[in-house]
Amino acid sequence: MSPSARPPHALRTSEEVTTMTFRALHHDRAPGDPLVLPGPWDVASARVYADAGFPALATPSAGIAASLGYEDGSTPADEMFAAVARIVRAVSVPVSADIEGGYGLSPKEVVARLIDTGAVGCNLEDSEHHTTLKDPRRHADWLAEVRAEAGADLFINARVDTFVVGTGDPADALERARLYVAAGADCVYPLLAPPEAFAVLRAGIEGPVNMAATPDSATVAELGRLGATRVTFGPGLQRAAMAAVAETAASLRG
Repeated sequence: MSPSARPPHALRTSEEVTTMTFRALHHDRAPGDPLVLPGPWDVASARVYADAGFPALATPSAGIAASLGYEDGSTPADEMFAAVARIVRAVSVPVSADIEGGYGLSPKEVVARLIDTGAVGCNLEDSEHHTTLKDPRRHADWLAEVRAEAGADLFINARVDTFVVGTGDPADALERARLYVAAGADCVYPLLAPPEAFAVLRAGIEGPVNMAATPDSATVAELGRLGATRVTFGPGLQRAAMAAVAETAASLRG
């Protein structure tokens, strides 16, 4: 069922109401005012960002992997979903979850497990292990099945990895983005797109666009100026925190 397919008189679930709140944060934003979503990697960091006043959070798979002792892309599905669930329970703001490529789960399983965590949305990648791009039409068909299973209860952020493992041609990214939006994606995330491609991507993608920032306000402001609807940080915040821990450790040893 698409988000618009539910009859207007139907009762809404609590998950859907929360997802509606999260979805609304992506729309009718003033130019240069992107939605900034910090990426917590555990309960403690989630509480810090929620207490700071951010309206929602978006977990990074690489940050959670590092906190659990795994290499990026190698976290078992059970551990990733459990980590997301702990973060969701710890805060009162909506949380979206990066679940990589879906761990080989069926669309029905992906949706069920996300709903069980309490997450209101997800990132879904279109590459395998960050090395090989998926066939865009087959991936779009899979996204459409996820959307049909979720109805309006999940916000789908479709990651486009052509700038990571593909040609780097904006035309390739736009072709995938259009397929994914048509399949029901709420937002498109062209990971590692260079700044010179932002204008073309923004003009060619219908709806919200997610861009990745380094953890500083100047980069966030610049991405907003370039047309980003939403800004996330991948594992950048977790790595910045660990750099601060390393600095403290070095000081203590000194």
